[in-house]
Amino acid sequence: MKSPFSRFFGGNEKEEVDETIESEHTMEEVVKLPLKSIIPNRFQPRTIFDEEKIEELARTIHTHGIIQPIVVRKMDDESYEIVAGERRYRAMTLLKWEEVPAIVREMSDKETASVALIENLQREELTAIEEAHAYQKLLEIHELTQEALAQRLGKGQSTVANKIRLLKLPIEIQDAIMRKDITERHARSLMGIKEEELQLVIFKETMDQGYNVKQLEKRIDELAQQETEQEVKKVKPQRKAVSRDVRIALNTLRQSFAMVVKSGINMQTEEEDLEDFYQITVKIPKKKS
Repeated sequence: MKSPFSRFFGGNEKEEVDETIESEHTMEEVVKLPLKSIIPNRFQPRTIFDEEKIEELARTIHTHGIIQPIVVRKMDDESYEIVAGERRYRAMTLLKWEEVPAIVREMSDKETASVALIENLQREELTAIEEAHAYQKLLEIHELTQEALAQRLGKGQSTVANKIRLLKLPIEIQDAIMRKDITERHARSLMGIKEEELQLVIFKETMDQGYNVKQLEKRIDELAQQETEQEVKKVKPQRKAVSRDVRIALNTLRQSFAMVVKSGINMQTEEEDLEDFYQITVKIPKKKS
């Protein structure tokens, strides 16, 4: 079976299967590199690291050592960029190690970015917004359609599309998802509101009131109902009340017109109910000479 990395890098389903980024590392030389010479991956999609989990990993490494070396690529004579293994790098930094075991590989920016993105996507620990950015970046790097990207990642096309749609939300709401102040389901409900300004109003209301998803959906349904009622009022404005005297005047005119028509004159009348008055147009044809 092809690894997700070979599917992206090879670009051809008939090519030989490449190794995954950290499999069979025993076949490659593991070297010791100064910790200070290593820099984080510029293409790292994860922007929030769980410090408690990093501390837990550091304790495990302190007790059992490193099972898998990190993978890096050489940037210049003095620095190396992490390709895979940033959590281990952070844990070793916490332990104040001076040297770390690493495998050095030659990789392009495109390959490095893809590995960082796919490695994190496979771990399924990203927030919904980080995942959306990762999908978007892979689409740009490899010039893929959403359907093709979904196939290569083994995910449904709707999954990729729905995640990317989250990037259309206001930044304030995206940040709340990143902080896990609201869930992805909250965000999807907010996407049902068309106007960005109203999205932010209901988002802040959700934060203040602590709405769960069902409560938020109910609130949005109420807004939709109010909007529908307002539209109906615009389409069918209420008619102004007509006084008794005006009704008598209109009926008198109508009766007079009816008498003229009965006399044999082919008269035509047209009534218009305007904003401030009634307008009656009378057309009487001239007799033929």
